[in-house]
Amino acid sequence: MNQDIQTQMETEFRETAGCRIMAIYSRLFDHFGPLNWWPGDSPFEVMVGAVLTQAVSWNNAARAVNNLKDAGLLSADALLETSRDDLAKHITPALYNRQKARKLHELASFIRVRYGGSLELMFGEKLDVLRPALLGIWGIGPETADSILLYAGQYPVFVVDAYTIRIFSRLELVAGPVKYQEMQLFLEKNTDPDIYLYNEYHALLVNLGKDYCRKTKPNCQGCPLKMQCGQGIKNM
Repeated sequence: MNQDIQTQMETEFRETAGCRIMAIYSRLFDHFGPLNWWPGDSPFEVMVGAVLTQAVSWNNAARAVNNLKDAGLLSADALLETSRDDLAKHITPALYNRQKARKLHELASFIRVRYGGSLELMFGEKLDVLRPALLGIWGIGPETADSILLYAGQYPVFVVDAYTIRIFSRLELVAGPVKYQEMQLFLEKNTDPDIYLYNEYHALLVNLGKDYCRKTKPNCQGCPLKMQCGQGIKNM
């Protein structure tokens, strides 16, 4: 294929995909309104919440975060001065509490050892330096690392989760199932690197996936994207 034609086709595809992605965002924003996610009184509290919400609902994670707050344990030093067994007791509502106690210790140790306990210094790192470093921490995967980067560190990274992949697969914007990195690259290539946009978009997708675009028995009738989705039209 002629290189100029191929480049033109790729450009047109990006424009089309970008328009659809932003149209989806606008429709969801109109339906749910601004969600102002992630809840937390400090960047460190957001980081802790990102770990505790792994594999559980946010309500469970929030109860565990509040337990830590009441106990005065929402700092890297306080966590490290608390034994894993005691820490696990505080975060029982988040489930998998012994594993998550270790994850919080590993994260707190990373902040202390590498950055002297300074989140300002940590979040002053370049994205291509900090992200691989976070992924090197035991128990920190891409979704958790990117949640920390976006919501606590204010880096323009699109957080992907199972809801994201399911929704965009059903909308036939991606040929699912796709891997995390593929989904993230697709979304970031077709949107402006805007922190507010990525923040709200991820929260909107979570709400859609939780309330409508469920894995089984999706609520297509009430879904705000039913007219853009083949499955939604089929289930009308």
